[in-house]
Amino acid sequence: MKIAVIGTGGVGGYFGGRLARTNNDVSFLARGSHLDALKEKGLAVKSINGDFVIPSVKASDKIADLGVQDLILVCVKAWQMKDVAPELKKIMHDKTVVLPLENGVTSSTEMEDALGKGFVLGGLCRIISKIESPGVIAHVGIDPEILFGEFDNSVTPRVKEIKALFDAAGIKSAIAPDITAEIWKKFLGICMSGLMAVTRTTYGELRELPETRKMMIDLMTEIYDLALKAGVNIKAGYVDEVVAVIDSYPYDSSTSLARDIWEGRPSELEYQNGTVVRLAARYGIKTPVNEFVYNCLKPSEIKAGKK
Repeated sequence: MKIAVIGTGGVGGYFGGRLARTNNDVSFLARGSHLDALKEKGLAVKSINGDFVIPSVKASDKIADLGVQDLILVCVKAWQMKDVAPELKKIMHDKTVVLPLENGVTSSTEMEDALGKGFVLGGLCRIISKIESPGVIAHVGIDPEILFGEFDNSVTPRVKEIKALFDAAGIKSAIAPDITAEIWKKFLGICMSGLMAVTRTTYGELRELPETRKMMIDLMTEIYDLALKAGVNIKAGYVDEVVAVIDSYPYDSSTSLARDIWEGRPSELEYQNGTVVRLAARYGIKTPVNEFVYNCLKPSEIKAGKK
């Protein structure tokens, strides 16, 4: 199977590296000094589960140069999707499967709108990782996992084939019984990234102070209530489960959205807290904590977009 990894950051670099390590035909989209390092030295992954190096990788900064692919893992930031999606058509055949691993509850449907019905699966991943230096990915927290599936939750032959591919590469994965619910469940947890950005805290700092811990829980409860209003199947008590998971994260770790905002880069704000605010207005419910976070960060997001 020919596999393209669109975006070789913390997510694409780690999972693409795992796939390349088991002799799959993997091509990477990257840019700048990161691309130069990949071409010169290959891809190095530093992981809490064991380091590894792919000494020679195929990489380009142009999607069309990657060639026609059987499976495309889309690992760019959510706000980059609109620019990437039309380019993917250049490397697709009539059976190509596109698996987006972006954050947010609209990424997969936006990709499907751009590419047409039948090509896109719903997907998400769990990992704390980043580019440590050009050509080097650092996986620093969470046991990496990919959840994916058809939007109608049927277990099709292509889903089974991808599951077998991940298994062979040593990637923990699961075919989700309800992929829409799983995407919303992750969304509920990641949207506290905006609160982390506002308070300029790590996971540990945010959760240990009673005042910010309460804000974190209230923010996630608002999203839980929104999901129920949208007809998503999430069980009672799920917010408590997410809090317990967050309590297990490394104290000094942070999220990519928070780091992007702190460093003045464009972030996924519109695909996280911004989406919550817009959907809440559509469904006629109040989300004051998410609205506060979104409104506080929007000016810096506008400035970052003008650079």
